[in-house]
Amino acid sequence: MSDFVKESAVFVDSPAASREEVLQLLSDEAVALGYAEDAAAVRAAFDAREDMGATGMQDGFAIPHAKSDAIKEPGVVVVKLQKPVDWPSFDDKPVDVVISLLVPDGEAGTTHIKLLSKVAVMLMREEFRDAMRETNDAAKIAEVINDGLDD
Repeated sequence: MSDFVKESAVFVDSPAASREEVLQLLSDEAVALGYAEDAAAVRAAFDAREDMGATGMQDGFAIPHAKSDAIKEPGVVVVKLQKPVDWPSFDDKPVDVVISLLVPDGEAGTTHIKLLSKVAVMLMREEFRDAMRETNDAAKIAEVINDGLDD
């Protein structure tokens, strides 16, 4: 998976000012990046997952994920926000780093679980969280996540 997260799928200094704006940005970029064919369907998948419970983790990180037939290939889209936004999270703190997972419906039990568990494990490591916060270089952020996926 060493090049799974592409530099082109990392957006830094995003002005999105709410969870809803972030989810729309993720949905639109999923189509622009070629992961999906229908932004509205991707957004509906994100919204359905958000309705099930918090995707905000701790320390300002969130892992929204969408599973949909509209998603044609798995991917990760990362957004670092200019300012934290309200997002239901385990520690009730706002979110400023979003690592979203895009998974085709047919891979929901395999790719999805593997990606989600790997990212959750990465977020437990202070070195990973610090590395994500220390840079706004999209290539470096992609590299940090890819290195974690390879562990």
